[in-house]
Amino acid sequence: MTMPTEAALDPTADPAGAEGGPASGSKNAELVGRSPGQLAWIRIKRDKVAVICAVIVALFFVVAYSAPLIAKLYGKNPYTPYGLVDPNLTDASGMPLGSFGGISSQYWLGIEPGGLGRDVFTLLIYGMRTTLTISVLATILSTVLGVGLGLAQGYLGGKADYWLGRISDLLMAFPQQLFFIAFTPVVIALFYPPGNAVPTWFRGTALIVVQVALGWMGLGRLLRGMTLSLREREFIEAAKIAGASPWRIIRKELMPNLGTTILVQTTLSLSGFVTTEAGLSFLGVGMVDPTPDWGRLFQDAAPYYQTDLAFLLVPGLSLMIFTIAFNLLGDSVRDALDPKTAR
Repeated sequence: MTMPTEAALDPTADPAGAEGGPASGSKNAELVGRSPGQLAWIRIKRDKVAVICAVIVALFFVVAYSAPLIAKLYGKNPYTPYGLVDPNLTDASGMPLGSFGGISSQYWLGIEPGGLGRDVFTLLIYGMRTTLTISVLATILSTVLGVGLGLAQGYLGGKADYWLGRISDLLMAFPQQLFFIAFTPVVIALFYPPGNAVPTWFRGTALIVVQVALGWMGLGRLLRGMTLSLREREFIEAAKIAGASPWRIIRKELMPNLGTTILVQTTLSLSGFVTTEAGLSFLGVGMVDPTPDWGRLFQDAAPYYQTDLAFLLVPGLSLMIFTIAFNLLGDSVRDALDPKTAR
């Protein structure tokens, strides 16, 4: 048996020899290994739809959370009744003068009909901030709860799986939208009896609590099934034999294999929470005046759909664009992380 040469033992040596040094070096540079995350990022960057949707979604978040700065530069706010301050902005019935709801260089999206004449642009960006804040917090908390309980069911099994499964079955049997509407006033009334003023922060907290309590089961059931399958795999058994603690197995072995599913489901669920929060405010059980909210804009605009359609189109088109862009982005993320599901 021949002994290995020094070149063979040197990991930095060119395996093709000195003759093909530069060419083989470039080939080696092209064959550098990439992690699954890097490969997914490359696929997303190549997907034009994903890039466009990501820019749109990012723009919505930047505008929403820069609302105070934008309003300061714009010179308007969502609380001042400009129609009362300047009677020349509305007619005798309180409708905005001018075309498309009073759109002008001063009022970029017009003013609110009905006499108050608040600025629609600032109402929209502040309303987006309210809705997105509540929805993002509800998404994060429901994901944490779903991941924790789903892993507990799948990994622990036994009584934990049985009782958590029955609770999950019970909650999933509720008509979700109906119970969102029914439970939100109940949660508020537990702390603030009817007739008492309810702080804005508590209304937002109540909306988050109700959505989280009734919104974690889908992710939890999905992760339970995946965990039941993974815990029987050889690498989990090897970790147990090596003496790894349950927490280490969950953190080091299970979570890396569930991360893609968690990310995709979280991405897809955010748009659902946005529409749910807007729907609750539209129905009068969410945020109330004077707090701007996406759903409140729909409620305020509904009586004027025949006389001031522009006021209804502003929140309608913006919410539609955000929801479509976020759903398409979620689909692209799913396809990038798992190419087998590509359309």
